[in-house]
Amino acid sequence: METAQQEVLGKTEKGIETSVEMTGSAALLEGLIAEGIDTIFGYPGGAIMPIYDALYDYQDRLKHILVRHEQGGIHAGQGYARASGKVGVVFATSGPGATNLVTGLADAQIDSTPLVCITGQVFAHLLGTDAFQEIDVINITSPVTKWNYQVTDATEIPEVLAKAFYIAKSGRPGPVLIDITKNAQLQKFNFSGYTPCRHIRSYRPKPIVRKEYVEKAAELINAAEKPFVLWGQGVVLGNAEKEFQAFIEKAGIPSAWTILGAGAIPSDHPLNVGMLGMHGNYGPNVLTNECDVLIAIGMRFDDRVTGRLDKYAKQAKVIHLDIDPAEIDKNVQSTVPVWGDCKETLPLLTSMVNERQHKDWLERFRDFEQKEIDAVIREELFPSSEEMTMGEVVQTLNELTGGEAIVVTDVGQHQMVACRYAKLNHTRSNITSGGLGTMGFALPAAIGAKFGAQDRTVVAIIGDGGIQMTIQELGTIMQSGVNVKIIVLNNQFLGMVRQWQQLFHDRRYSFVDITSPDYVKVAEGYGIHGKSIAKREYLEDALKLMLEHEGPYLLEVMVTKENNVFPMVPQGCSVSEIRLK
Repeated sequence: METAQQEVLGKTEKGIETSVEMTGSAALLEGLIAEGIDTIFGYPGGAIMPIYDALYDYQDRLKHILVRHEQGGIHAGQGYARASGKVGVVFATSGPGATNLVTGLADAQIDSTPLVCITGQVFAHLLGTDAFQEIDVINITSPVTKWNYQVTDATEIPEVLAKAFYIAKSGRPGPVLIDITKNAQLQKFNFSGYTPCRHIRSYRPKPIVRKEYVEKAAELINAAEKPFVLWGQGVVLGNAEKEFQAFIEKAGIPSAWTILGAGAIPSDHPLNVGMLGMHGNYGPNVLTNECDVLIAIGMRFDDRVTGRLDKYAKQAKVIHLDIDPAEIDKNVQSTVPVWGDCKETLPLLTSMVNERQHKDWLERFRDFEQKEIDAVIREELFPSSEEMTMGEVVQTLNELTGGEAIVVTDVGQHQMVACRYAKLNHTRSNITSGGLGTMGFALPAAIGAKFGAQDRTVVAIIGDGGIQMTIQELGTIMQSGVNVKIIVLNNQFLGMVRQWQQLFHDRRYSFVDITSPDYVKVAEGYGIHGKSIAKREYLEDALKLMLEHEGPYLLEVMVTKENNVFPMVPQGCSVSEIRLK
């Protein structure tokens, strides 16, 4: 007997398409396939069971990765989207299954990650009755989604799904949630095929580019003596890496990045002057308050980048390029706003700017870089102490991977160290939780990243606090066999909180000592090979073994307990008040 997915549309002898009766669940899966989806991360349950029943017949065309917790599922979806540039898809059941997605939705919303999440819901006639595992997921997730919708009738599914994908990936990307009642999943209807969405009335994903503003921006840049570019993830999301590089190279402008923008141009590009923000590089922070023209591209002037706003770049004329008009003038007043997709606006701007070099200005960044090397970097990467530092682990990893790996980081000191020092040769190589700072992000996100970029080495760098938040996802690795390399940097503290308690709370270490399990034994329990080291002489060989091992591998590295991440802009201070120690 022919299944629904074997022949979705019948045809008459004249070639006219006819509809086929199928369930809402099958129609949903047909839509996913039509959107080019090949991988789903999810966890079944009662309210989404009809979709999983239909999925049984689609296993040859849709790969489903069974996670161990819905939060793990959505972080995996994020990692997949960030590594591949595609939309991540996540399934969860109603009630606690749906609420377990909320942290990931918030993370994806603030970091502009395109996701389509499908949640099951109780039967429509039970809505509002406090039925078993019923929750008002629409109102709960409205603040943390770009769009959400509840389906109660199967005939809505094709159109709603098409709209969801269009909204998730167009303009400034973000997460979308569709809540489907159980009756709609089971209901049969005449499915006439799937039509992708190309337009929604009243929704304009990209603002119209106003050429006169691009011209004004070019005039400011051409007149500038000390121009400075700040770029963010908008360059990556807009697939505008080549356009961005062409712009800065023609204009000869020093350029610094937010942590989500890292990798848009190679780490060793001569105009790449480093990372911005609280634990960013010395020069980019100090010289923000010395430049005469500040060009922000696809970034939102987050508080971790700006420090005190009333002391931020007050001397500079500000040009802000962004696809989201709401970000322009939200935190920093722009002199010239340039609305639009940077893939369109950057070539226009490049055509208007003069070909220049700013050698003396660029040399100022190099001078500050040397001060930072002498005060911080040399000791962090090549320590004289007996105990290992996080920085030297990252530096040794750089030497072994040559900057070719995707680096997925969790949240904390190790995140700042990895973002500062990881060598990245390619775009979409740095995956981290930026705006929300979600501990537990890295392990499941690395799983998703490997499925999204199967030809690349994926290394998760995680602290001993973050790994314990989603450690159950080792089970996902065990069952799927996904080849993820895991480095646990263990300093026996919740390191970033401890650093703040040391610097700003008189070293009153309040509940930051954290005891860890034997990670190697835990990994072995999941069938994953592992090793733990505490001495420098074993580091290089241990990393080589991890990278060369066929299959997943966990390496625990015991690092110095009370090492702090510097430079640092203390909270409430100006970026020019950044401390080297």
